[in-house]
Amino acid sequence: MSLDRSVFAFAGIMVLISVVLTQWVSPLFVWFTVFIGLNLLQSAFTGFCPAAALFRKLGIKEGAAF
Repeated sequence: MSLDRSVFAFAGIMVLISVVLTQWVSPLFVWFTVFIGLNLLQSAFTGFCPAAALFRKLGIKEGAAF
């Protein structure tokens, strides 16, 4: 799996986890969803993604986007 697909998969999993936590644990977990969305937005404009940097250090091969 490339770095791009790893980042997209990670973002999707985090969104789903935050929705589950918001629904069944506390409505305040909606702020976790907001944080994920803001991180996705900033990475779209700046090109910097903390998850991509972490995955790169873990040895996942480069993709086209990151």
